[in-house]
Amino acid sequence: MAELIYTGIASLDGYVADRHGNFDWSAPDEEVHAFVNDLERDAGTYLLGRRMYEVLSVWETLGGSDDPPVIQDYGRIWRAAEKVVFSGSLENPVTARTTIQRFFDPDAIRDLKERSEGSIGIGGSTLAAGALQAGLVDECRIFLNPVAVGGGLRFLPDGLNLRLELQDERRFRNGVVYLSYRTVL
Repeated sequence: MAELIYTGIASLDGYVADRHGNFDWSAPDEEVHAFVNDLERDAGTYLLGRRMYEVLSVWETLGGSDDPPVIQDYGRIWRAAEKVVFSGSLENPVTARTTIQRFFDPDAIRDLKERSEGSIGIGGSTLAAGALQAGLVDECRIFLNPVAVGGGLRFLPDGLNLRLELQDERRFRNGVVYLSYRTVL
């Protein structure tokens, strides 16, 4: 059975994007990027909201021979994984190995977890909020950046009542802190 893992890069005050949708402050340096690559290496499937998919779809062509090795590595990881995009408005995927679902069905995700190997990544805080509220997320991984943005799109949704147990932590030279939490039932 696969685990559903929610990973995000957030400001210290808990936002993945500021009030204007800006997240340029979250770009990982090479050390953090290499660590993310190692975490994502076993992801067989990504569940993505439309906006997150549009951001990540650049990886379909990034990672060519002229790019740094850490970028090449993530490009291979992205292209090898299946992608499921949840969107009511996206007509056609722009990447290979991608399907579109019109709505998020918790029972379908439970079934996917049962029949999948490796891990399933979920990206986009709006989509992840539904999975968290449905009790589907097994692990939350957060990369806290040493910046406060004062508002915007939160990593965890308001009103979520969830117990978590710290599994792992790491501090990077650039001040980013990685925290991994297992959800406690």
